[in-house]
Amino acid sequence: MKQVWIFDSTLRDGAQAEGISFSVPDKLKIVKALDELGISYVEAGNPGSNPKELEFFQEVRKLTLKYAKLTAFGSTRRRDIAVEDDRNVQSLLTANTPAVAIFGKSWDFHVTDIINTTLEENLRMIQETVAFFKTQGKEVIYDAEHFFDGYLHNPEYALETLAAAHAGGADVLCLCDTNGGTFPQDVYQITKLVVEKFPVTIGIHAHNDGGMAIANSIMAVEAGATHVQGTFNGLGERCGNANLCTIIPNLQLKKGYHCVPEDLLVKLTSTARQIAEIANVTLNERDPYVGRSAFAHKAGMHIDGVNKSSKSFEHVSPEAVGNQRRILMSEVAGRSTVLAKISKLAPHLTKDSKEVDGLVHALKELEHQGYQFEAAESSFELFVRKYLGKYKPFFELIQFRTIGEQPSAAGHSSSAMIKLAVDGKEEITAADGEGPVHALDKALRKALEVFYPELREVHLTDYKVRVLDTGAATASKVRVLIESTDGKDYWTTVGVSSDIIEASWIALVDSIEHKLIKDMEKKMEVFL
Repeated sequence: MKQVWIFDSTLRDGAQAEGISFSVPDKLKIVKALDELGISYVEAGNPGSNPKELEFFQEVRKLTLKYAKLTAFGSTRRRDIAVEDDRNVQSLLTANTPAVAIFGKSWDFHVTDIINTTLEENLRMIQETVAFFKTQGKEVIYDAEHFFDGYLHNPEYALETLAAAHAGGADVLCLCDTNGGTFPQDVYQITKLVVEKFPVTIGIHAHNDGGMAIANSIMAVEAGATHVQGTFNGLGERCGNANLCTIIPNLQLKKGYHCVPEDLLVKLTSTARQIAEIANVTLNERDPYVGRSAFAHKAGMHIDGVNKSSKSFEHVSPEAVGNQRRILMSEVAGRSTVLAKISKLAPHLTKDSKEVDGLVHALKELEHQGYQFEAAESSFELFVRKYLGKYKPFFELIQFRTIGEQPSAAGHSSSAMIKLAVDGKEEITAADGEGPVHALDKALRKALEVFYPELREVHLTDYKVRVLDTGAATASKVRVLIESTDGKDYWTTVGVSSDIIEASWIALVDSIEHKLIKDMEKKMEVFL
């Protein structure tokens, strides 16, 4: 199997994405997650850029990494200064990483008009900086910034910049599509020429401004590149970087390249979700391989085909990347769809069972009322348990009340009071929140944590409201979707009502009960 080295830049290029700000603990968690997946290189940032980066490089030394080689990032020396006297160059040594990534200018326009120096001085800057780090015993990845734009504008000079890095002893020459606008065929042809010209490892660093970062990365590998840079979930400035969550399985499962250890590829989906959670962004559920919709089937014919042979409508097995197949419920669902969905809960039922026929009709009636179970599988599962008599509530609501307050005090515009009972024992509690639903959620979990401490792990990650009948104005019926997590699993629940608080309450209760049911079943499996 051919080797492709994966170079992750989530902590550096990914951190430049709008709305992203990693703390030092965040960065340490991501380093560990990437190492556990088997990523070859982790570009951890520029130690000379700010105090937080310096603190991170001090803390990360305490980690024991099995696969990932930490890499500090910086630029070539400044113009007209000795490399030994450049403060930023020296700061890279303080990171004490085995590898460094050094970027330099490949586009003559950038040399003359942006950093305002001569073409000859730029070549010296590249060669001398690379050579300096080689004398310090570092592995040097040279990032040829704007290489493809530079090559298309002045191919001779662009190649001279690579020759300078090669003469300095660079271990990797990485070709950067910094503006993200190059087409795959151009990337292939130019990369192939570079591979044939330079007897070192050639890499690709693609941005997604033209929507082609993944395709460009794959085409570069087809042309002979064996080093691929990108970020998890495609995080990055402007439109983002090449998404490693798609590149890795495409190369490893489809093209026969070794990117991460084979037994670790199953961690891909959980790693993508973990990094999204740390970054406080919502994972695109339609992302290939790792999105929840990547192996979701709704059309009856597709579901029938997948049930007979998964390869009929799935290009790879979802288990190969740690994902799972989902059979979506909707008003167009037939008996086969419902049967496939409930097979684990009721394996004894068949397509001709009266319970299946009843479930189909009940499902269609609920969706007619506004429920949407294709986006809320956990609520559907609870609905099935109730219909089949396999449900026992974990608590009894006695009363709840929400109060709004304007102007808000200390950022809390609402409060909620809840009285409930578990096995005859009553609990009363209250909480403030930023709105009635937030206050209600906090009060509910605060009361239940007395009986179910595991709920301390649970928090909401997304909350959506959809008005279903806009013609009714403020009396409209609404559908509330809530996504929750316990730090490991994610689940979505739904509630519908003409009262937004009641709709939210229905979804909140389903979310809590889903967690408690799953934990109870895990304990039973261990016991059995």
